[in-house]
Amino acid sequence: MLRSVYCAARLAASRVPGSAGHRWLSQTAMLSQAPTEIPPALWKLGRLNHVAIATPDLEKSTALYRDVLGAEVSGVEALPEHGVYTVFVKLDNTKLELLHPLGDNSPIQNFLDKNKNGGMHHICIEVNDIQAAMKDLTAQNIRCLSKEPKIGAHGKPVVFLHPKDCAGVLVELEEV
Repeated sequence: MLRSVYCAARLAASRVPGSAGHRWLSQTAMLSQAPTEIPPALWKLGRLNHVAIATPDLEKSTALYRDVLGAEVSGVEALPEHGVYTVFVKLDNTKLELLHPLGDNSPIQNFLDKNKNGGMHHICIEVNDIQAAMKDLTAQNIRCLSKEPKIGAHGKPVVFLHPKDCAGVLVELEEV
Protein backbone atom coordinates (compact mmCIF):
# COMPACT_ATOMS: atom_id res chain seq x y z
CA MET A 1 0.00 0.00 0.00
CA LEU A 2 2.70 2.47 1.00
CA ARG A 3 4.64 1.67 -2.18
CA SER A 4 1.65 2.39 -4.41
CA VAL A 5 1.06 5.74 -2.63
CA TYR A 6 4.74 6.63 -3.21
CA CYS A 7 4.52 5.68 -6.90
CA ALA A 8 1.31 7.67 -7.34
CA ALA A 9 2.93 10.71 -5.70
CA ARG A 10 5.97 10.38 -7.99
CA LEU A 11 3.72 10.13 -11.04
CA ALA A 12 1.74 13.18 -9.99
CA ALA A 13 4.90 15.17 -9.31
CA SER A 14 6.33 14.14 -12.67
CA ARG A 15 3.54 16.02 -14.39
CA VAL A 16 4.42 19.34 -12.74
CA PRO A 17 7.09 21.12 -14.84
CA GLY A 18 10.08 22.24 -12.77
CA SER A 19 9.35 19.88 -9.88
CA ALA A 20 11.85 17.36 -8.55
CA GLY A 21 9.60 14.58 -9.77
CA HIS A 22 9.52 16.07 -13.26
CA ARG A 23 13.33 16.24 -13.30
CA TRP A 24 13.53 12.64 -12.03
CA LEU A 25 11.20 11.43 -14.77
CA SER A 26 13.10 13.42 -17.42
CA GLN A 27 16.42 11.95 -16.28
CA THR A 28 14.93 8.45 -16.24
CA ALA A 29 13.59 8.95 -19.76
CA MET A 30 17.01 10.15 -20.96
CA LEU A 31 18.73 7.13 -19.44
CA SER A 32 16.30 4.74 -21.05
CA GLN A 33 16.99 6.38 -24.43
CA ALA A 34 20.80 6.22 -24.02
CA PRO A 35 22.63 3.94 -26.44
CA THR A 36 23.10 0.47 -25.05
CA GLU A 37 26.54 0.00 -26.61
CA ILE A 38 29.60 2.10 -25.87
CA PRO A 39 31.63 2.80 -29.03
CA PRO A 40 35.07 1.16 -29.01
CA ALA A 41 38.02 3.36 -28.08
CA LEU A 42 40.64 4.14 -30.67
CA TRP A 43 43.36 3.08 -28.23
CA LYS A 44 43.51 1.01 -25.08
CA LEU A 45 45.37 1.47 -21.82
CA GLY A 46 47.14 -1.74 -20.85
CA ARG A 47 49.32 -3.10 -18.07
CA LEU A 48 51.72 -1.33 -15.77
CA ASN A 49 55.04 -1.89 -17.53
CA HIS A 50 57.41 -0.50 -14.91
CA VAL A 51 58.01 1.96 -12.10
CA ALA A 52 61.14 4.07 -12.62
CA ILE A 53 63.39 5.02 -9.74
CA ALA A 54 66.08 7.69 -10.07
CA THR A 55 69.22 6.83 -8.15
CA PRO A 56 72.43 8.77 -7.44
CA ASP A 57 74.36 5.47 -7.11
CA LEU A 58 73.41 2.91 -9.75
CA GLU A 59 75.82 0.22 -8.47
CA LYS A 60 74.54 0.48 -4.90
CA SER A 61 70.87 0.39 -6.01
CA THR A 62 71.50 -2.57 -8.33
CA ALA A 63 73.25 -4.44 -5.50
CA LEU A 64 70.31 -3.78 -3.17
CA TYR A 65 67.80 -5.42 -5.50
CA ARG A 66 70.13 -8.21 -6.70
CA ASP A 67 72.18 -9.13 -3.61
CA VAL A 68 69.95 -8.16 -0.70
CA LEU A 69 66.45 -8.68 -2.10
CA GLY A 70 67.36 -11.50 -4.49
CA ALA A 71 65.79 -10.05 -7.63
CA GLU A 72 66.92 -10.73 -11.18
CA VAL A 73 68.52 -7.60 -12.65
CA SER A 74 69.65 -6.68 -16.16
CA GLY A 75 72.98 -5.25 -17.11
CA VAL A 76 73.52 -1.50 -17.34
CA GLU A 77 72.29 -0.01 -20.61
CA ALA A 78 73.23 3.47 -21.81
CA LEU A 79 70.48 5.45 -23.55
CA PRO A 80 72.20 8.66 -24.68
CA GLU A 81 69.10 9.93 -26.54
CA HIS A 82 67.27 9.94 -23.18
CA GLY A 83 70.27 11.01 -21.09
CA VAL A 84 70.16 7.95 -18.81
CA TYR A 85 71.75 4.69 -17.82
CA THR A 86 69.15 2.03 -17.02
CA VAL A 87 69.03 -1.24 -15.11
CA PHE A 88 65.82 -3.26 -15.04
CA VAL A 89 64.77 -5.23 -11.97
CA LYS A 90 62.46 -8.09 -12.88
CA LEU A 91 59.52 -8.75 -10.56
CA ASP A 92 56.75 -11.33 -10.95
CA ASN A 93 54.12 -8.79 -12.00
CA THR A 94 56.12 -5.85 -13.40
CA LYS A 95 59.62 -4.31 -13.50
CA LEU A 96 61.50 -1.57 -11.73
CA GLU A 97 63.68 0.66 -13.89
CA LEU A 98 66.69 2.13 -12.09
CA LEU A 99 67.73 5.41 -13.71
CA HIS A 100 71.06 7.19 -13.42
CA PRO A 101 72.16 10.38 -15.26
CA LEU A 102 74.10 10.12 -18.51
CA GLY A 103 75.59 13.38 -19.77
CA ASP A 104 75.30 16.99 -18.67
CA ASN A 105 71.73 17.56 -19.88
CA SER A 106 70.19 14.49 -18.27
CA PRO A 107 66.64 14.98 -16.97
CA ILE A 108 67.55 12.52 -14.23
CA GLN A 109 70.31 14.84 -13.00
CA ASN A 110 67.72 17.62 -12.71
CA PHE A 111 65.53 15.27 -10.65
CA LEU A 112 68.47 14.24 -8.42
CA ASP A 113 69.43 17.89 -7.87
CA LYS A 114 66.00 18.32 -6.24
CA ASN A 115 65.92 14.85 -4.61
CA LYS A 116 69.46 14.07 -3.38
CA ASN A 117 68.65 10.48 -2.36
CA GLY A 118 66.72 9.70 -5.52
CA GLY A 119 63.20 8.33 -5.56
CA MET A 120 60.29 7.41 -7.77
CA HIS A 121 60.63 9.21 -11.09
CA HIS A 122 57.74 7.94 -13.25
CA ILE A 123 55.38 5.10 -14.02
CA CYS A 124 55.11 3.44 -17.43
CA ILE A 125 51.80 2.12 -18.75
CA GLU A 126 51.40 0.12 -21.94
CA VAL A 127 49.10 1.26 -24.77
CA ASN A 128 48.21 -0.51 -28.00
CA ASP A 129 48.39 2.60 -30.25
CA ILE A 130 50.64 5.42 -29.07
CA GLN A 131 49.76 7.81 -31.93
CA ALA A 132 46.01 7.49 -31.25
CA ALA A 133 46.65 7.86 -27.51
CA MET A 134 48.68 11.05 -28.06
CA LYS A 135 46.04 12.55 -30.34
CA ASP A 136 43.19 11.72 -27.97
CA LEU A 137 45.01 12.87 -24.82
CA THR A 138 46.10 16.14 -26.47
CA ALA A 139 42.46 16.77 -27.43
CA GLN A 140 41.63 16.34 -23.73
CA ASN A 141 44.29 18.92 -22.73
CA ILE A 142 46.81 16.37 -21.46
CA ARG A 143 50.24 17.63 -22.53
CA CYS A 144 52.72 15.25 -24.15
CA LEU A 145 56.34 16.21 -23.43
CA SER A 146 57.33 15.57 -27.06
CA LYS A 147 55.55 16.01 -30.38
CA GLU A 148 56.51 12.52 -31.55
CA PRO A 149 57.22 9.29 -29.67
CA LYS A 150 60.85 8.33 -29.08
CA ILE A 151 62.27 4.82 -28.96
CA GLY A 152 62.54 3.76 -25.32
CA ALA A 153 64.66 1.28 -23.36
CA HIS A 154 62.68 -1.70 -24.68
CA GLY A 155 63.09 -0.63 -28.31
CA LYS A 156 59.44 0.48 -28.51
CA PRO A 157 57.85 3.91 -29.02
CA VAL A 158 57.34 5.92 -25.81
CA VAL A 159 56.02 9.33 -24.85
CA PHE A 160 55.86 11.12 -21.50
CA LEU A 161 52.79 13.00 -20.22
CA HIS A 162 53.13 16.17 -18.16
CA PRO A 163 52.81 15.45 -14.42
CA LYS A 164 50.70 18.57 -13.85
CA ASP A 165 48.06 17.02 -16.12
CA CYS A 166 48.31 13.55 -14.52
CA ALA A 167 47.65 14.09 -10.81
CA GLY A 168 51.28 15.01 -10.11
CA VAL A 169 52.73 11.83 -11.65
CA LEU A 170 55.07 11.73 -14.64
CA VAL A 171 53.48 9.08 -16.85
CA GLU A 172 55.27 7.28 -19.66
CA LEU A 173 53.19 5.52 -22.29
CA GLU A 174 54.82 2.64 -24.17
CA GLU A 175 53.34 1.04 -27.27
CA VAL A 176 53.20 -2.76 -27.15
